[in-house]
Amino acid sequence: MKSTFLAWILRMPLIKRWALMHSIKSENIAEHSHQVAVIAHLLAVIRNKYFDGNISPERAATIALYHEVSETKLQDINHVTKYHNAALTTEFKKLEELAELECLHSLPEALRDEFKPLLVQSQVEVEYKKIVKAADLISAYLKASDELDFGNKEFCHVKTRLNGMLDEYREQLPEVAFFLDTFEEHCFVSVDKLASDDH
Repeated sequence: MKSTFLAWILRMPLIKRWALMHSIKSENIAEHSHQVAVIAHLLAVIRNKYFDGNISPERAATIALYHEVSETKLQDINHVTKYHNAALTTEFKKLEELAELECLHSLPEALRDEFKPLLVQSQVEVEYKKIVKAADLISAYLKASDELDFGNKEFCHVKTRLNGMLDEYREQLPEVAFFLDTFEEHCFVSVDKLASDDH
């Protein structure tokens, strides 16, 4: 079998995020997925080291790398559109699962069992799904904060909404609060400031 799977993954840099928003810095789903993978990996390590967790950071990172795989078929769907009402949300979720399954079935059959719990979101273990969702929200929150720092007021309501969503995760997952307390501040300083603070 000749597979199209990797070809779809390699097109991720072509798919723009925040398409309905004015953005000072453009972002694509490949960049976003990499960032979410790094954050998910850190969250898992923090949980294990500080909060008696027993989760695989490598698995969390891998699931995060693939968490937007449906967008290779559907492109990025704006959050407000996707969650405008329950009926739309249900239909978008169905479309996403169809796209995930299509990506899965583009793999050689012998690989599909290995990839199904990575690609198909409904098959991802609950604890990993939650930590990747937290990482996804943190990534979007940092993006909104960055845009605001550059004077883009279009992201004001986005940051407020995401901060409210993250409040729930701070309560449920102590590693989220630890992560933000530890890493958030330095994400918005100049390279000179970063270099000086490293010494």
